[in-house]
Order: sequence, then structure tokens, then C-alpha cells
Amino acid sequence: MREVAVTVITTVYNERHQIERLLESLAAQSHPPNEVVICDGGSTDGTVATIQQWVARYPQRLPHLQLLVEPGANISRGRNVAIGAAQSPLIAVTDAGVRLSPTWLAALIAPWQTTRGDAAPSAVAGFFLADVTPDEASSAVFLTAIAATVLPRLEEIDPTKFLPSSRSVAFTKQAWATAGGYPEWLDYCEDLLFDFALNAQWPAASTAFAWAPAALVYFRPRGSLRSFWTQYYRYARGDGKADLWRKRHLIRYVTYFILLPALVGHAYWGFFARWLGWAGLVAGVLVYCIRPWQRLQRLDSALSGSQQIQAAALVPVIRLVGDVAKMVGYPVGLWWRWRNRHRPEIDWRAAK
Repeated sequence: MREVAVTVITTVYNERHQIERLLESLAAQSHPPNEVVICDGGSTDGTVATIQQWVARYPQRLPHLQLLVEPGANISRGRNVAIGAAQSPLIAVTDAGVRLSPTWLAALIAPWQTTRGDAAPSAVAGFFLADVTPDEASSAVFLTAIAATVLPRLEEIDPTKFLPSSRSVAFTKQAWATAGGYPEWLDYCEDLLFDFALNAQWPAASTAFAWAPAALVYFRPRGSLRSFWTQYYRYARGDGKADLWRKRHLIRYVTYFILLPALVGHAYWGFFARWLGWAGLVAGVLVYCIRPWQRLQRLDSALSGSQQIQAAALVPVIRLVGDVAKMVGYPVGLWWRWRNRHRPEIDWRAAK
């Protein structure tokens, strides 16, 4: 395989308690990066000092680490700043707070090591798994339930349609430039719009991304319903700002505000065959939860039988909280989009 130079970039903001985990896993890569560029968005918790202290303690582990500070930068701006400073033709992107598998970078750049010219991809999609390593048994149940509810399993992925998270993705610096970089006007869902822009460079193919399922990162799901609600509220607000997934959000509103009240009303106050209302409600819950329950059975967890039951009981609660967060966040994003309709950059579909 031929040698290729690659820079790993990431952005950080108030990650003091988690950043060393990322640095340790970067230093342990079987294929060391030629360079690491970290852009801090103006942390106030000592993140920058923590990174500097780690580098001072282990100067040989990541010898080519560049730390940039860009106060006020959102994640898109931070990534663009870091990529702009990178010296390598290949860029690998991950997030702060994750743990990389030792072969993550090797798997991510392998398609460029084995292909040349027009056969080489412009981007490579890696994958991510939940890092369920709690301190208490109670959090083990919740984290496992969250992972089963919101994270797809590898066998569920269609590589021709997969839009990778920027927790685990790589691309050429030229492709990044042609795509216009990450959209700095968007604070969430920015990696999806960047994926769309990369795919637009390959109109004759279904996707610009080669598939590297072995390029794994592990990240910790939200540890409480409150933080989970906030996360999904922000995701949906980002959908509204970017005008994404209209049909999905419409289906959710129809389900909760039309179908569910109709079934409950028939079950309690119907004039005939009230059992049909109850049957519809039971069927709805099964459809709503069957895939997370299947994932729960297949997860390699250390939960006992009773804990598995507790996790299964949490699944519909987590689904409900996530859906309510999305239904609240999406119109907030739409309102922002309408108020900013004069900004040409938000009409990203016209720019394709």
C-alpha cells in the first residue's frame, strides 16, 4: 500500500474532563497521523491548558499537534479553521469526547492507499458505537437503553445511502474546498449539509463516500433524560434552520396530534368496537419500539435479566422524550429560517 499523509482535526469547547481520552486514543493509533490540529472555540473550563499540559507531559506521543484558539467559533467554523491550517492532502475528522479504536485512522485512509487517480474516493465514511462504560449500575441501564433506542447497528446501514457523522469521516482537502467547507451559519446538523455538498460533486454516483465500517469511534450517549431532550431539541432546531426532513417531521406531528388522539378517543369513548382503539394503540407501541427492543437483545452488555427488562421499559419513554423535543425544536428552527430568509447562504439547495 502506498503512503498517504493525513491530518486529524477536531474542535473542542469546554471538554476538559474528556479531552485526554481523545488524545490518548489518537496517540495509540496503529497508523499515526502526520498532524493533529485542534481548534478550541473559546473554552472557559481549562480545556486549552489541559491539552497543553498533556502535550508537555508526552511530547513524543503526538509530536505534530497544533492547537488553535478561535473564541466564539461554532463547530463548523472550528472545523473550517482547523482544516484550513492542515498541511496534509487528506483530512480525517472526529469529535471531542470520543474514544477512537486503535485502527480507526488506518481503516479510514485505507481506500486512498489502495486506489489512485479517478478510482480514489473523495471521501470515506466511518462508523460509531456507543461507549457504555458507566460508574453505576443504574446509569448502565439508562445508557444501554439510550444506545438501543437512538443508534443504528452496523447491519442496518446501507452504505449507498449512509450520510456519515463527522465523528468519523475523512475526505480530501480539495473536496472540502470544492464543497465550500462546513456551513458556518448552522450550529447543528452541519455535517449533514456538508455530506450533501460532497455528494453533489459525484452526480453520477449514489454517494461520494467509500464505506469503512472498521473505522470505529466510541462515544458516550447522554446520561439523563434532560440532557437527551436538549440534544434532540437542538438537532430538530437545526433541521428547521436547514429545512431538512420535512416529511419525517410532518409524520411525527400527524402521529401525535391526529392518529394518537383518534385511537385514544376511540378506545375510551367509541360507540362500537372499542377494542379496535386499544389494538391500534398496542400495535403503535410495538411499531414504535420493536427495533430498539431488537437492538437491546443484540447489544453486548453486562446487564442482568432484570436490568434488561428495566432498559426495555425505558425505550418508549426515551422515544417519547426525543419526539417531544423534536416537535418543540423544529418550529423554532423554522422561525429562525424565516427571520433569516434574506441570507443567501441558507438556501443551500439552490447552491448545488
